[in-house]
Amino acid sequence: MIGAQHKSSIVFIGTSLPRICGLATFSQDLIREFVRIPDFNPPRVVAVNDHHKRYIYAKSVIAQIDQQTRQDYVLAAEKINYASVDLAIVQHEFGIYGGASGEYILDLVQALTVPFMVILHTVLQAPTAKQKQIVSQLSQRSVKTVTMAHNTVADLITTYQLEPAKISVIPHGVPSMTTESRDVLKRQAGFDHQSLISTFGFLSPGKGVEYAIQAMSQVVQRHPKAHYLVLGETHPVVKEERGEVYRNHLLGLVSTLNLKNHVTFINRLLTNQEIVESLVASDLCLTPYLGKDQAVSGTLAYDIGYGRAVISTPYRYATEMLAEGRGRLSAFRNSSALAENIIDLLDHASLKLDMETKAQRLGQTMRWSEIALTYAALFRQHLPRQTFYGRML
Repeated sequence: MIGAQHKSSIVFIGTSLPRICGLATFSQDLIREFVRIPDFNPPRVVAVNDHHKRYIYAKSVIAQIDQQTRQDYVLAAEKINYASVDLAIVQHEFGIYGGASGEYILDLVQALTVPFMVILHTVLQAPTAKQKQIVSQLSQRSVKTVTMAHNTVADLITTYQLEPAKISVIPHGVPSMTTESRDVLKRQAGFDHQSLISTFGFLSPGKGVEYAIQAMSQVVQRHPKAHYLVLGETHPVVKEERGEVYRNHLLGLVSTLNLKNHVTFINRLLTNQEIVESLVASDLCLTPYLGKDQAVSGTLAYDIGYGRAVISTPYRYATEMLAEGRGRLSAFRNSSALAENIIDLLDHASLKLDMETKAQRLGQTMRWSEIALTYAALFRQHLPRQTFYGRML
């Protein structure tokens, strides 16, 4: 058909649903938006499986990699090379690829004959020599490296020796959904007239939830109707390796502190709609994480995306996202400091409202629909020039 537009084809490399993984959810959310962009074909996926597991994937998955089977990485590259792909997108996170620090991903990119881009989900400030080598080589071979926080750029340049011109910053996205009001959602959930505080996401020891529970023992003395919701199942890797040791520890702490009427656990994987409704219902959100180097947090992105007042420990992503009055930073591993911040914001509704307003202002720029358009514009800059009925476009 004369005048027909060439559609570009991209493939995402990383984990994919139904494997339970934050990176897989990120990819799915981004892919869902790309389906609506007219000059791109529906994206395809090369999925990385863990522990020799096999998942029932959607038809968009064109190849699978067993995490620890090195030859799978080269076979996947060959599949991409012959699949009419214009651009490959490597989603990088330490722990999802095989070999020392995930070095097998280098075999894949070395075998690629199509250009590729890297999206970094973790940027370590003090990487091991192997970790530094992997990120540096990925970025050197790529046409572009995307990071999700501005405060990681200096590290990428100085520690990993990346060229500044090859780095782009694109925020983590959040879904766009409509919900009932906070009061209506509280009433529907059985928390009418209570001060609702929440933390959501996969549960693991690094989340620091024990400090939030300890803080609640002080909070309820001043705000007896305060209630803390811990939303989400145990991280599948943690569950497989250690069972429910951490969750049981938290449940024991709730019992010891006599907080059974003030702390509720929702031990299951929540849908995006349920997550957003829980956030909108919350008066405060907590991310009391223990790791100071965490460069990205999907949980905190959601909190900001829906204009919540957040209290967080000062890990890297929180320091950036909660700047300019968008939230409060509270000392690591300090339940008393956390309690003081919670009480202060529950005491002063105007302070909390000001935080929500400032968070909402940033959050409105983080909808997946907008983030996908930003990625699409970046991808277009690095797509090979296409042939249009014998002519170069």
